[in-house]
This record gives sequence, structure tokens and C-alpha cells, in this order.
Amino acid sequence: MSDPLPRLRALCLALPEVTEKLGHGEPTWFVRKVFLSYADRHHDDRVAFWCAAPPGVQEALVAARPDRFFRPPFVGGRGWLGVWLDVEQDWAELEEIVTDAYRMIAPEKLVALLGT
Repeated sequence: MSDPLPRLRALCLALPEVTEKLGHGEPTWFVRKVFLSYADRHHDDRVAFWCAAPPGVQEALVAARPDRFFRPPFVGGRGWLGVWLDVEQDWAELEEIVTDAYRMIAPEKLVALLGT
């Protein structure tokens, strides 16, 4: 499996006014506030990302596909979604998840730039 970081980075940085900085030693993407953090074996031996998610999404995806999704430490209690990147993934679905995370955090004027 190839390194997922470049592909994830491209998805994040394609969104309006996103910046990347290190957060807790890992690549983290901001739209004024954090909306997505990479986790390269940061808290376990797995590669993943954690992101903001609309209400109910974390529970639904973790229940339906625990092999691909999880409740991340620290931010899981706030509804954030964990996504394993060391398993086969549907990158079109991941693009939707990343965009939804952005929509949860970005100011309305930036969300409006995305259209529908």
C-alpha cells in the first residue's frame, strides 16, 4: 500500500483557505481551526486521520464499518471520526468525508465557495 499522506494532503489543500501545520508532531489541516489531523502511528501502530464530522456520522460509520472507521481518542467524544488509512479505502468517499469535516469547521463564507 502506498503512502496515503500525499493524497490526503491534496484533498485538504484543495479546499479554500486551508493551511497545514504540525500539530502534536503530525500534519494537521486548519481552516482557521483544526478540521483534520493525520495520525501516523501516533497513538498506536496504525495510520489514520481524525476529522470533524456531522452529528451522528461517527456512530453510523463505526457501526457499519469498524474495519475502516473508529472513534478516535481525545476528540471522539466530540463526534470526530477516525479513518484507518492502512486498509483499502474508497478515495471518493474519503474526499466527501474530508469536505464534510471542512464544512463543519469553516466559516460560512468559505463553505459557500464550495457550492452544493
